[in-house]
Amino acid sequence: MTAEAAPAPAATDVVLRLTDVNSYYGAIHALRGITAEVRRGEIVTLIGANGAGKTTTLRTISGLLHPRQGSVELDGEDISHVPPHELVVRGIGHAPEGRRIFSRLTIYENLLMGGFTRSRAENDEQVAHVYELFPRLQERHSQKGGTLSGGEQQMLAIGRALMTRPTVLLLDEPSLGLAPILVQQIFRIIREINERGMTI
Repeated sequence: MTAEAAPAPAATDVVLRLTDVNSYYGAIHALRGITAEVRRGEIVTLIGANGAGKTTTLRTISGLLHPRQGSVELDGEDISHVPPHELVVRGIGHAPEGRRIFSRLTIYENLLMGGFTRSRAENDEQVAHVYELFPRLQERHSQKGGTLSGGEQQMLAIGRALMTRPTVLLLDEPSLGLAPILVQQIFRIIREINERGMTI
């Protein structure tokens, strides 16, 4: 697995640092000595074959797995063993592989689930922001998540992660299973989110 970064922005402070991270699923050694830095405002991409550890790396950053060796730091603070719900509050937003939206909830309700740590006023403001990025979601705000197309579900998964107002947004396989035209649309929106200051 390799990591590729977009050109670094003017602000070059490190917001996320992995140092010699080793993560396991039971006895299976899934990540072996991963070291990487993400600077504020960058888009950094993990590239690798199936099974190379891309999803495991993101799960380790977001606290769904804790490294047995090594460390994960957010803004210079070790978060290696912080529970995932606390990492949401601290600024880690995660749109997981396979989208994992709530199929029986509406688009609006899915978004509110993403903003569970925020006040109603903050959620109202952030929902408006998500709808600005994804007008299709606003058009269908009362539609059940399970009835959306794959592209719409991906938009919803990203929007739900944005509801936390994260410092770092983790996107796992954002183009998985999408038609090329939808892939272009999703990547255009990711670039727009980044241009607004989000580290991805």
